[in-house]
Amino acid sequence: MADYPARVKIVEVGARDGLQNEVSVATEAKIALVNALKDAGLKHIEAGAFVSPKWVPQMADSAAVIQGFTRSDDVEISALTPNLKGAELALENQVDEFAIFTAASEAFTQKNINCTIEQSIERFRPVVDLAQKNNIKVRGYVSCVVGCPYQGAVQPEQVLAVCKQLLSLGCYEISLGDTIGVGTPKKVQQLLTLLLQHIPADKLAVHFHDTYGQALTNIHTALQMGIATVDSAVAGLGGCPYAKGASGNVATEDVVYLLQGLGIECGIDLERLAKAGWTICDALGKTPSSKVSLALKQTCQS
Repeated sequence: MADYPARVKIVEVGARDGLQNEVSVATEAKIALVNALKDAGLKHIEAGAFVSPKWVPQMADSAAVIQGFTRSDDVEISALTPNLKGAELALENQVDEFAIFTAASEAFTQKNINCTIEQSIERFRPVVDLAQKNNIKVRGYVSCVVGCPYQGAVQPEQVLAVCKQLLSLGCYEISLGDTIGVGTPKKVQQLLTLLLQHIPADKLAVHFHDTYGQALTNIHTALQMGIATVDSAVAGLGGCPYAKGASGNVATEDVVYLLQGLGIECGIDLERLAKAGWTICDALGKTPSSKVSLALKQTCQS
């Protein structure tokens, strides 16, 4: 029997990483989504991104969404803060946690933010300094931990080097992102075997995209290896911009169903969660990509 964690923390990224890759929806729909996620029991919600509206118009109303959300002392709201200006805006809007991002692939970093990995991490120093002065936690995202759309395979040693840099910079947790969803259990096992020799399990999270339908089995592998933080998006929101028509983030409903089946606590009401997904999908004019959500919907309608 695998030695699973007794409890798993789910970081809900649907309102940011999910909606960022969907058509724009009304601010009111986003606020309703974040409130519904909170009511379903989610305690860690990534609600927006303080980035240039020119480049990411879907996130232009992040301040309004965070201000419109009904605050609760036991719910942490995070936002993407790629530079000092973004961090200052996040601070003004009482964000509980900053999120910064780089990649384990030099080719991906050059294509996306026009700099090296080293330079991208240096850019975050003022963000982390501001956070530390204001007692705000900083979470680091590492994209392309298994594969890159430009470079191909990414070696675990490269991922380890980037994770170490982010931890020494001041990140309390590193989210390992399989950005194009090419990971398989064997690759995930190889990656985590190396990382866990150098980094405690409680400083690592997994963030799998479901492009090739492997996200849940990859999460299961990570759970077996002691990882107890999982990123996911309600209804499987978000596409993969590097694989046209492919599904994006693993669906929170599917992750919760898996955890419940394994007897792992996560504190989430699955039915309320599914309803939150149905509502935002109606606003987007799309169907949830979550198998569990669709099955529950069928049950409710029959």
